[in-house]
Amino acid sequence: MDDVDHDLLAFMREAMGFTKAVKKGPRETGVLESARYIFDNSIDIALDRDSVVQAAESIYNAIQQKSYSTQTWSEHELHPKAKDEDTLNFIFTMDVLNFSFWSEESEDTRFSVVYNGKKYTGYWSLVALINRALDEGIPITCPFFVSDPDICPDSLLEHVFRSDSEEQIPLLQDRLTCLRESGMILCERYDGSFANCIREAGQSASELIMRVADNFPCFRDEFKFEGRNVNFYKRAQILIADIWACFNSTSYGSFYDISSVTMFADYRVPVILHSMGCLMYAPKMEGHIRARKPIPSGHPWELQLRGTTIWCVELIRREIEKNHPGSKINAILIDFYLYDTAKEMEERGEDMIPTHRTRSIWY
Repeated sequence: MDDVDHDLLAFMREAMGFTKAVKKGPRETGVLESARYIFDNSIDIALDRDSVVQAAESIYNAIQQKSYSTQTWSEHELHPKAKDEDTLNFIFTMDVLNFSFWSEESEDTRFSVVYNGKKYTGYWSLVALINRALDEGIPITCPFFVSDPDICPDSLLEHVFRSDSEEQIPLLQDRLTCLRESGMILCERYDGSFANCIREAGQSASELIMRVADNFPCFRDEFKFEGRNVNFYKRAQILIADIWACFNSTSYGSFYDISSVTMFADYRVPVILHSMGCLMYAPKMEGHIRARKPIPSGHPWELQLRGTTIWCVELIRREIEKNHPGSKINAILIDFYLYDTAKEMEERGEDMIPTHRTRSIWY
């Protein structure tokens, strides 16, 4: 009797539906698919195609003029300059805590950090306070330290997060919980170094995002929209993007599928896309946002805002790719540019719709 051809038998079983094909390689994040589903089923937000096309050309030209690239990230005075494992843990700590800085207070009274004689608010206040703690000899980026309440009590962490203005940092207790939990997981599973997590992902950005979302609950922003599970993984994605940018697409920042990362759905990018005419809001929703009324995390309005913003940036990216093949402008660079530009417009006092008021750890 002839030997059985097991490969052929397995192929025939799979073709006839008796077995499921097991996909090899890195996992997909599903963020873009979630965004498309949300956009397709949105009733409160729409996209203006002509404005998207115009925005794509405007953004492409601006990125070229400003020489926007991964090198831009390290140029900021507060971002770390070294390219080592300590920097990885700095970035990991930073993105564990990188959420919810919006304030109803004035610029004079809102949460701020004065570092090296300069006052910082928003995201930069977080980076400043991490640097301030390290300068004070408090190893806030060491997971073995922050996960041990005996050597790092809440009182010390409260000192680290102290404000140089009247308002205290939002969601302080949530930040302490995220910091301790993620530090403990990093110690238990990765020997206290995020570099080990990166090595396991095999230079795949999408696989690394999934490992971060799987292993660290505070990065796992998943919701249900119109009967379907959707995910954004905003801070997991920005963690990978920050590493990619910091290491200038080399060493720990070398990912062969970095284009799988979408933009990072938060507060500020929808504002500038709205001002550019790309996003259009239903009157009731727009009135709610303009009145600065809170929108709960997971509310259909909030999910539509986040999902449609991701899909809008993806359409902008595709338009740039179509008209300027080989430009290598991905969703990350578009996001960095839009975020910085929106911040500049805000500081100049330009007339824009307010950021939506959702207080959560997800962005």
